[in-house]
Amino acid sequence: MNQLIKILLLAMTPIGELRVSIPVALTVYGLNPVLAYLISVAGNLIPVIFLLLFLEKITNFLSRNFKVFEIFFSWLFKRTRKKYNLQIKKFGHPILALFVAIPLPVTGAWTGCLIAFLFGIPFKKALSAISLGVFTAGGLVLLITKLGLTIQQHFGWQVLFGIIITIALFYYLIRKAYLNQSR
Repeated sequence: MNQLIKILLLAMTPIGELRVSIPVALTVYGLNPVLAYLISVAGNLIPVIFLLLFLEKITNFLSRNFKVFEIFFSWLFKRTRKKYNLQIKKFGHPILALFVAIPLPVTGAWTGCLIAFLFGIPFKKALSAISLGVFTAGGLVLLITKLGLTIQQHFGWQVLFGIIITIALFYYLIRKAYLNQSR
């Protein structure tokens, strides 16, 4: 039971989320993959509800009590909502779900909550989009972790490490080419 609580808490963290809890559940604790998935998804969704409910209240409190926050939040909301309002109204739900579903650093449920709040996406729509993204991300992380464990088991950690380095290098080169092209 102690292991399940640790996995649940790991999934609740803003940096680790599912990207840490599922691999730890499978590799460190040897949990059943379905159980690891369910506990991790539940843990990742717990903070979402509180974030969606209280981000506005926290922002309002800071704005009322500190002039610097009032200036910053006014600038941020006015600029962001003005610039992207039409796209968010049209594509907000699917884009938010897709963003949360991509298991990369700086994507996930916590960032999805910030985006939903920043763009004024209503609670129910934000919760459903973020939940869909978390369910999808959990499945992807589970699949990738199981694949990695299978490769490591059959070919050794050196081959797995080589594959990870190759993928990271490929990602870096594509990203660099894309950034150079967009300039």
